[in-house]
Amino acid sequence: MRNFKKYLLSLIVILFTSVQINAQITEMWDKTVSNQQQNEKAQWFQDAKFGLFVHWGLFAQHAGEWDGKRYYGISEWVMFRGKIPVADYRKQAQVFNPSKFNADEWVKLVNEAGIKYMVITAKHHEGFAMFDSKVSDYNIMNTPFKHDPMKELSAACKKGNVKMGFYYSQFLDWNEPNGGGNDWDFNEKEKDYKAYYNSKSIPQIKELLSNYGSLGLIWFDMPGGLSKDETQALIDEARKIQPTCLMSSRVGQGLGDFRDFGDGEVPSTVVKGPWEAVFTHNDSWGYSKFDQNFKTPAEIIHLLVSIVSKGGNLMLNVGPKSDGTIPEASVKCLKKVGAWLKINGEAIYGTTYGPIAPQPWGATTLKPGKLFLHVTECPKNCELLVPGVDAKVKKVSLLATKKTLTWEQDQQVLKITVPSPLPDEVNTVVVVEYEGKISDSYADAPAVVSSQYKECSLDVIKGKPSGNTVVKPITYGLYFGDWKHTTCAINMKSLSDSLIYKVQFTEPGDYKIYLEYSCPIETSKQEGILKVGNQSFYFETLGTGNRDAWRPLMFIQQSVAMISIRTSGIESISISPLKNSHELFKLSRILLKPVE
Repeated sequence: MRNFKKYLLSLIVILFTSVQINAQITEMWDKTVSNQQQNEKAQWFQDAKFGLFVHWGLFAQHAGEWDGKRYYGISEWVMFRGKIPVADYRKQAQVFNPSKFNADEWVKLVNEAGIKYMVITAKHHEGFAMFDSKVSDYNIMNTPFKHDPMKELSAACKKGNVKMGFYYSQFLDWNEPNGGGNDWDFNEKEKDYKAYYNSKSIPQIKELLSNYGSLGLIWFDMPGGLSKDETQALIDEARKIQPTCLMSSRVGQGLGDFRDFGDGEVPSTVVKGPWEAVFTHNDSWGYSKFDQNFKTPAEIIHLLVSIVSKGGNLMLNVGPKSDGTIPEASVKCLKKVGAWLKINGEAIYGTTYGPIAPQPWGATTLKPGKLFLHVTECPKNCELLVPGVDAKVKKVSLLATKKTLTWEQDQQVLKITVPSPLPDEVNTVVVVEYEGKISDSYADAPAVVSSQYKECSLDVIKGKPSGNTVVKPITYGLYFGDWKHTTCAINMKSLSDSLIYKVQFTEPGDYKIYLEYSCPIETSKQEGILKVGNQSFYFETLGTGNRDAWRPLMFIQQSVAMISIRTSGIESISISPLKNSHELFKLSRILLKPVE
């Protein structure tokens, strides 16, 4: 772990020697877009909702293992992690031969999976071009394969009506003396980043834009070495060749046409304008022969719905093998997700974020005249309560079977009787057809707690911070490059710092309350107070471990009270320190579990 830390710390130094930054791992991604707005050019992207990311390069040859050592985490970074000399690493090209690659089969899978666009690594940080480049001889044409898979893939995508895009690592290039990132072969102080951009990066980007037909987007990564004006000039040059091609926010400097969040990050609330969340199917982006920790089809569907309900796209990554085939586990999973989308795609494609915040039963998406309820948990009494429906409801039915459901509307609360068990145990979609417009109550509506569910979660994003309390995502790592993000309420240090929830209890009942948080050992054993209405409950924090951005952040669920709610209605729940001291904890959510 000491070496792991050393490697990443050196990476940060390498990436940002020319500018001052807050030295946190989250700065590896530029997640801001200063001019992010809805426009016609990006409409196809916002309607698509589901994309495929493909990490493929020489790193598929070693597949996460070098000189008998397995590198857990992201395999495409093995050259960096092992400080492998350029001369040794380049030998991979002498044996790289993806003879089983079939572009038509890939695109067929994309269509079966219900995916609308594909982005593939044209050049990753290792510096090897997976296309026929005249700029550098370090490319796919100088391997036993000897032909251009990107050319075949672009033709297959056009035939299969799939938007194609290229990933291009514009700054990091471990093969080049002037490229970013390699400090074991080359002297960082002697590098000329502008020379690298002018001699390789920009010319190769122009090749991609000129030689592979109409592109949906260019997906940049790990910006560095350019000022804002220079970055804008790069974009302008690209626009001259393909005016409608979108640029990702990772071009840097707050520029780009759409916003990409950090690897494996989903924002905690609605984000307006075009944006995308990127996840990989297992722990590695490139192929790893020993990484079998694949997400299930149900996990992918839940992830897709969560992202789409907040207004974004999911781009899910697969890592093909060195022979050009996609791992069977990914093929099976994608086909099952596609089968669900074939039935329920109307509730995903072309929708906007749901105007109603997540409920104990699930989330919502929206089209004009149709509100889609994504139901993942059936209430015990089979009565689904949907708050905030202030338009006139005409009909309620199951999307899959068109079966009409019984419903009644009382002012702004819609009550629907759903079948038990739910027809689709993964995600049953209920369609609410309405006249008029449903108001956007996502941010302001109270959180809902009901005894009809196994548990109800009060995520901190639903609370109102006061004093110095801040609600923000905390980033930490599991394996190398396997980033996780948890939104927490932090900086609660004084009596005036608190997090306050407005909670709608749908019926009387008793609940056990749990606090889910992380707390350093040295600042644990502080007292806090939890207030529910006029009831007060005291607790002492427990140490879970010290914070380190390169290591897992451990959370505990601490049971602190059992409460009795006498009548239905709105109650206030607040949490704060009992005295002025260190930060109380990093709170991720409050859980309420009904007592039978």
